[in-house]
Amino acid sequence: MLIHPTVERLRSLGLAAMADALVEMQNNPQAAEMPHADWLGLLIDREATFRDNRRLARRLTAAKLRQAATIENIDYRTARGLDRALFQTLTTSQWVREHNHLAIVGPTGTGKSWLACALGNKACRDGFSVLYKRASRLFADLAQARGEGRLARLMTSLERTNLIIVDDWGPEPLTAEQARDLLEIVDDRYDKGSLLITSQVPVTQWHDIIANPTLGDAILDRIIHNAHRIELKGDSLRRSADQKKKGPPPA
Repeated sequence: MLIHPTVERLRSLGLAAMADALVEMQNNPQAAEMPHADWLGLLIDREATFRDNRRLARRLTAAKLRQAATIENIDYRTARGLDRALFQTLTTSQWVREHNHLAIVGPTGTGKSWLACALGNKACRDGFSVLYKRASRLFADLAQARGEGRLARLMTSLERTNLIIVDDWGPEPLTAEQARDLLEIVDDRYDKGSLLITSQVPVTQWHDIIANPTLGDAILDRIIHNAHRIELKGDSLRRSADQKKKGPPPA
């Protein structure tokens, strides 16, 4: 069977993965015994998988996750107060589907950013758009966009993102302008998207970071009302890793 014209037609239609699969199957003697319906199913599966992987790659690139963390590599053995049952529930991304929020708080080095990036990675794999920003960079980007007259466009882009990760929020108090920007972002999340915030500051002290009591009440009411919480504790994992590398102290 001459398949070259069919392969070229598939490529011209943008079905490159299907074309490659057709060539592979034509060169596989065992495939000759398969029914035509099975051939067609395998070709469609190859094209669908290729397109799914390409979309995932685009989502991961757009997310700009700080760390290459995955939920499969989470360490539950380290004593840091990580609620395994809660975290495994979060890995289903159902909280993103339901437009809930998540706060991960704890001392420096306890893995807040790693956990956030792992959940962001899983959300990308589950088909959601994600954006990771350190809090300082997020507010710097907003200020720059305001100065360049493109703040509305940036806010629209943020609004369309399913999950926004704001890493390392606080402890410096927000300016009045930053508090207003945060309120607008949180307002845009209502019934449309989710926030994941990591902070060294306990949730009970977040009001102090916002400084403005009125804006603080409005922002926290919108965030905390639909928020899951992960509260970590213990020593820095980075410090523990360094100590393991150095070995025990001399006797």
